[in-house]
Amino acid sequence: MSSLITALALLALVAGAGTLSRVLPRVPRPLLQMALGAACGWPAAGLHVALDPQVFMLLFIPPMLFADGWQIPKRELGAQFALVLLLSVGLVLGTVLVVGHAIAWMVPSMPLSVAFLLAAVLSPTDAVAVSALVQHQRMPARLQHILEGESLMNDASALVAVKFAVLATLTQRFSLAGAAADFVWMAAGGVAVGAVCSLVLDRLQLWMLHGRESRVEMPGVLLFLLMPFPPYLLAEHWGLSGVLAAVAAGVTASLLAVRRSRFNASHVQSQATWGVLRYVFDGLVFLLLGLQLPRIVQALPEQLNLLDAPWSPRALALWGTGLAITALLLALRFAGFMVGSQLKRRVAWLRRRTSPEPVSPALAGAGAVGGIRGAITLAAVLGVPFTLPDGSAFPLRGLLVFLAALVIVLTLVVAALALPPLLRRVAAASHRAAGHGAGRERLWARRRASRAALRTIAAAALRAETTGFVPTRAPRSPSQPPDLASHAAACARIDHGYRHRLQRDGSDAQARSASQQMLELERHLRLQALQAERDELLRLRLRHRINDDTLRLLTHEIDLVEAVLRHDM
Repeated sequence: MSSLITALALLALVAGAGTLSRVLPRVPRPLLQMALGAACGWPAAGLHVALDPQVFMLLFIPPMLFADGWQIPKRELGAQFALVLLLSVGLVLGTVLVVGHAIAWMVPSMPLSVAFLLAAVLSPTDAVAVSALVQHQRMPARLQHILEGESLMNDASALVAVKFAVLATLTQRFSLAGAAADFVWMAAGGVAVGAVCSLVLDRLQLWMLHGRESRVEMPGVLLFLLMPFPPYLLAEHWGLSGVLAAVAAGVTASLLAVRRSRFNASHVQSQATWGVLRYVFDGLVFLLLGLQLPRIVQALPEQLNLLDAPWSPRALALWGTGLAITALLLALRFAGFMVGSQLKRRVAWLRRRTSPEPVSPALAGAGAVGGIRGAITLAAVLGVPFTLPDGSAFPLRGLLVFLAALVIVLTLVVAALALPPLLRRVAAASHRAAGHGAGRERLWARRRASRAALRTIAAAALRAETTGFVPTRAPRSPSQPPDLASHAAACARIDHGYRHRLQRDGSDAQARSASQQMLELERHLRLQALQAERDELLRLRLRHRINDDTLRLLTHEIDLVEAVLRHDM
């Protein structure tokens, strides 16, 4: 019963944090959720939830990363792929080396292997935190794609570094060749497992929904919601990157869905259900992080007790260490963006595979601040063992966990304070151009789809005319003003539909039959027109004339209209 009450309390806190974010719109919702969790978990009689890192990773990380892999625009990610790769691999390795040595210098009592472990834990940015933060920021699309792509890909390199840092601490041995081979094996194997699992589960879902696409099939909806977990579990079981497996599964599922243009009622229901689950999961992730903060502070060594003497010299040194680590991480990220921009200019291979736009200092600064640490970092540091093989305590584990949690909070606070002014410094013209470009693309695609629908209707009318059925059309009065004519035509269409519906439900059998046939014919023609729109959008996407966001938005509009039409059948 207590577990059930705790779960209900967490859901109520998620709703409360969402309401509070409306009152404080300038404060990022993840920061509010963490603060609310810390406030509820701080009193002795407060809400306490023991966080098992493995359970946390399994429950929250696969669905979040699967959804991010599904939603990220593939065309735009491909344009920034080289820079994303440099940040997700090169910057992670640089962070481990530079920050590791800096931590060992700032905390002389910490062994070098433990300092490298803390640096490795802090190296990955969090896709969940980035997605939650950019929802309320007017961020340039290019920067958003870089941050989201980096956060999806850098987890594998970071978790390999964490694994070898833990082994080096436990065994006092380290092999660079072994680490490199392990990274390639974990990353490539995780991507392969995710892609294969997604293909298999997609085929299974198609088999389950065959012939039932027009109806919502709950088994198919449930299978879609469970798709992130098999790739993650299989990859982790085989010693591969479960994180990259979940991302690869989401990307593969999205690519497979893009190539289908038929209506699928179960897919529409899955999207609606997933929207609710995504909101709940996002909130629970940061609430749970906040709930761990009081326990993390209490686990510090007695000489570093922050509860009784938060402003003692030792405590101030601890706060200063966290600030220094955060500043160093931001500086390294800024340098990574600028170095990546220079390499892109000077290396021909990179010039061919990246967007030609240069990275301005303002954009690099926003990218540095946008590298938020979150759930992956805390789960990785909480997974550090408590003891060494000889039974002695793991060196400075409490300090390790505290510094990681402190950097998570600081990166969120810095992003909340510094990101808005930095984004305003980014060229306003290019920002508006990017927004107008996306709007123009959607408008152009919608017009192309509408013309395709009109061609389909015209072809259907021609076929009907050749078979002897010619629909009657009322002549338009040339003297009537265009606005009044449009209003009258719209009213006539609505009046026509309601009259046929009344006749269909009336007592006259002959009129009811005629109205039913007319409504069925209209519905059939509308469904044909909607399918023509889908086919045109699919052709535009396969030719890279529009991106995934445009395809997803317009297809979702069409699906909603078709769902209404089919529901009335």
